[in-house]
Amino acid sequence: MKHIIAYIKPHKLNNVTMALHEIKGLSGMTILDVRGCGRGASQDKPHSIEEEIYDFVKHIKLEVFCLDELTEKVVSAIQTEAHTGLKGDGKIYITDTFDAVRISTGERGDEAV
Repeated sequence: MKHIIAYIKPHKLNNVTMALHEIKGLSGMTILDVRGCGRGASQDKPHSIEEEIYDFVKHIKLEVFCLDELTEKVVSAIQTEAHTGLKGDGKIYITDTFDAVRISTGERGDEAV
């Protein structure tokens, strides 16, 4: 089981959502509005700490838990649909998930996803 976390530009959410809905066996996703900063600013240009602190960029954070065999399909769909070719398109992180529990039924592991 994998936990996929992706940060994408807000205007790409519909495209990514539609692509993820096409993946058979994917049970759902969580979407959060977030703001943050990264290393996308010009490294050559001097800037102050105050500019960094207040210059947060709006992004969407997607969280998907999926079976191992769906991982590449999910990552590919997000990467393809979130891509603009510009700096700051976002990032995708993939981590292992060791267990899951469906609260309503008590199912564990892959069945809970």
